[in-house]
Amino acid sequence: MTLPRRRQLLQLGTLVLLLGRQHIARGATILAVRIWPAPDYSRVTIESDALLTVRQQFVASPPRLAVDIEGIELNPALRELVAKLKADDPYISGIRAGQFAPGVVRMVLDLKQPVLPQVFTLPPIAAYQHRLVFDLYPTQPADPLEALIAERMRDSRSGATAPTPAAPAAPVDPLGELIARQTTRPAPPAGQPTAPVLIAPDADSARVTARNGTAIGSTDRLIIVALDPGHGGEDPGAIGPNGTREKDVVLQIAHRMRDRINAASINGNPMRAFLTRDADFFVPLHVRVQKARRVQADLFVSIHADAFFTPRPQGASVFALSERGASSSAARWLADKENAADAVGGLNVRARDAQVQRALLDMSTTAQINDSLKLGSALLGEIGKVGKLHKPRVEQASFAVLKAPDIPSVLVETAFISNPDEEARLKSDEYQEQLADALMQGIRRYFAANPPLARNRPV
Repeated sequence: MTLPRRRQLLQLGTLVLLLGRQHIARGATILAVRIWPAPDYSRVTIESDALLTVRQQFVASPPRLAVDIEGIELNPALRELVAKLKADDPYISGIRAGQFAPGVVRMVLDLKQPVLPQVFTLPPIAAYQHRLVFDLYPTQPADPLEALIAERMRDSRSGATAPTPAAPAAPVDPLGELIARQTTRPAPPAGQPTAPVLIAPDADSARVTARNGTAIGSTDRLIIVALDPGHGGEDPGAIGPNGTREKDVVLQIAHRMRDRINAASINGNPMRAFLTRDADFFVPLHVRVQKARRVQADLFVSIHADAFFTPRPQGASVFALSERGASSSAARWLADKENAADAVGGLNVRARDAQVQRALLDMSTTAQINDSLKLGSALLGEIGKVGKLHKPRVEQASFAVLKAPDIPSVLVETAFISNPDEEARLKSDEYQEQLADALMQGIRRYFAANPPLARNRPV
């Protein structure tokens, strides 16, 4: 090797070493920061171009979460977190960040209440690079069934004349007291105590029981429809050619459906809609199923907007679960795509109970699938009156979100958001209203042929 050539290689090696040292000194670069407040939990996401190492400590009084992030320097992107925090965040009251040591940034989240924090990292996927995630869960989660029944009680009270005040009941639980106030009760036989012992309600009726076990009143049997707006939070879902995000339009449609359901009744029984998410935040697929089962939903309707690689496909579709494989290659492809939502949205795999998860998703039954096909057919018949159908029959595939074993469950692809014409329709108030009307009419058709029965499954 000639001397000039050797000198050139040595100079190049020196340059590489210098660049390497500079890269090590610089560490990871923060690309974006995001905050997702929600009643269920609040999430903070820090996206970077390299994996971040963290150490955390939770302090109970006053409640705060301190996290040391290694390999970065304090930069304007991290400071943006303070500006992104909203005053009505249910869990976070303030965020502070400072350079704790060279290459270490300490971030402190001041909290409004004690939480159960989960801090984890996510590998690059879809449009995201490395993500550091802080999930802040309440120590005492709200009971969704209790909230639905309490909502029904408020509506009953506002729509009726003021009831005669009842004698104070033993303060067993707030929901029970509410039920006691809103229930018409006959006078007890002579010699029996008047103060009732209140028990927790089921979804068929909210009962008040006397000390001897005799039922002395009940509310209406609520018919509960779980609405599941797909995606949310970190997971935008499909994005149309003009930038419309699936997660936004399906939430708007779900809100319109909620209004219709809450104003309706079936055979005199009031209806209530329960949304697996009512704002822009991420809900794992198995949690969507668990939420619907927790409120003992009569039906589960997951709302999506389809997408494909080309802009040509169009029309709405309805899907049910399959135990024998997908009904078409397109259905299988779509199920695989929708089932990947957990990876995009950011599921903390370490915190998931794999055994419970596996049991839940393996409990699907033939009866559930048959009922789901009936529901899907009723919905498809009504949707076809307001828009084009992609397929004239209900298709089937192994969608994770449809695997509640005891709830008829369907997934509705409202239109192809990847088609420019249908993207425009999905954004329009007119089409969203028409679609919500069609889905509501489909639900009515299903219940007309399949009246809701009493259920004994646990909450």
